[in-house]
Amino acid sequence: MTDGKAVTCVGHKRDQNGRLIARCSTDEVPDVGARLVASGLAWAFVKYSPDYIALEMQPRRGKVGIWQSKTQPPWEYRARRWATTAQISSEGCPIKGNINDKGERIYHAPWSKSYAKTRIDTSKGERWFCTEAEAKAAGWRAPYR
Repeated sequence: MTDGKAVTCVGHKRDQNGRLIARCSTDEVPDVGARLVASGLAWAFVKYSPDYIALEMQPRRGKVGIWQSKTQPPWEYRARRWATTAQISSEGCPIKGNINDKGERIYHAPWSKSYAKTRIDTSKGERWFCTEAEAKAAGWRAPYR
C-alpha cells in the first residue's frame, strides 16, 4: 500500500493514557487507516475513528482479510481480559506493579506478554493498580515488549 513511500502522520488528539491519535497519509493515499479498514486489513476503532465504520461494512460482508474468520477486535479482547482479571485480582485492581532485578518499576496490564508469569510481592514494594494512569502517576512504566 505504501510501497516504500514516505508516510506522514499528523496527530489530532491524545487518548486517556496520553497516546497521540494520528492520521497517516502518503502522496497517493490520503488516509492510510481508511485504506486498511476498507481493504479488510484493520478494524474501525469506533472510539477514535468513527468515520471508518462505514468503510468496514464491505470487507466484513465479503469476508475479506480479517473478516475471513470469526475475529475479536483488540479492544474487546482487552475488555474481557480486564473484567476477568479484575474479578480475581487484589481489590479488583488488575494491573501488576512489579519491581525487576534492576530496580525498575514496571506495570503489567492483563494483556501484557508477561502478565501471567508476573508475581506481586507487596513486602518488596510491589503493588496493584486499578488503571494505567494511576501506575504512570506513581512513577511506574509499561513493559518495553
